[in-house]
Amino acid sequence: MKTPDPIERLTSGGAFSFRKLDISGIDNDPVFRVNDPKMIREETCLFHRDIASGTDYVKRLGDRVAGAIARRKPLPVVRFADGEYAFYHFDLACNGLYQQAESQSAIRDALPLHAEALRELARTGLLAPLVFPGNIEEPTAGWKALFKRWRRRPSATTFLRYLEETGIPLTGENYVPFYAVYAYFSSAAFARLMDGRRLAILNSDSDGAACARWFEGHGSRPQIELVDIPNSYVATRWHDMKEEVLGRVPAGMDLLLVGAGIGALPVCVDAARRFGVPAVDAGHVLNMMNDRVDKSNGARLFTLWK
Repeated sequence: MKTPDPIERLTSGGAFSFRKLDISGIDNDPVFRVNDPKMIREETCLFHRDIASGTDYVKRLGDRVAGAIARRKPLPVVRFADGEYAFYHFDLACNGLYQQAESQSAIRDALPLHAEALRELARTGLLAPLVFPGNIEEPTAGWKALFKRWRRRPSATTFLRYLEETGIPLTGENYVPFYAVYAYFSSAAFARLMDGRRLAILNSDSDGAACARWFEGHGSRPQIELVDIPNSYVATRWHDMKEEVLGRVPAGMDLLLVGAGIGALPVCVDAARRFGVPAVDAGHVLNMMNDRVDKSNGARLFTLWK
């Protein structure tokens, strides 16, 4: 019997397919030159049939962010990649530069909170999983399928299967490519949107002067508020730290950028709901703003604009 495959279900009806994420103005060549040549596979990602190009995805994302700011509407935007895929697979490989989970039992205890946040994210915001030909499982049948199930490793496939099991559909309305998020929030268009607006940065390591310089480099001067957040175990302890962290966010913010590792999911969902604004899992973009791309081991794909 053929193993049910979430990628196949998404693509078989024609709603989704794999296409190259071409974004006008992006230059990935410097990133390719200093990384594994296989990274080029990440330029191909899951596309919804209603979106013509990567440029359109970025524009659509920008329009939703601007609209949410104007209408004071919650809009959580959360990315998912290897660390998240490991976390939802109870794999402590989710721990990297910062500690995300103390143990498998800590992940298990936190899972109901994450499942609830994922459902709200799917209803009110955007999921941005990294899904490309190099991080999905090939469909198998028979004894090979049984063997693969026994030794399955975290992947985009295991994450999408977890979404299915949790009752969370991936749709054209709630999906955006992982790298479209990086592209938009590293762009001059985003910087200009924030000119004169109030921006809160929730991160464990922020340099306000560096962040201001990043925006000024794009001709933008937002009012930036720095809000400290723990650098470890936000994913498993958010329930205990939520009120203290969100209580430090000043009133009247127009947008929140969040750096919280795997904990960005509940942080962004709760913050967007409480403050009625976009709350974005910014990741590497915050390292760029803080002039600390070394924390990401260099530039990332879809963040270098010509």
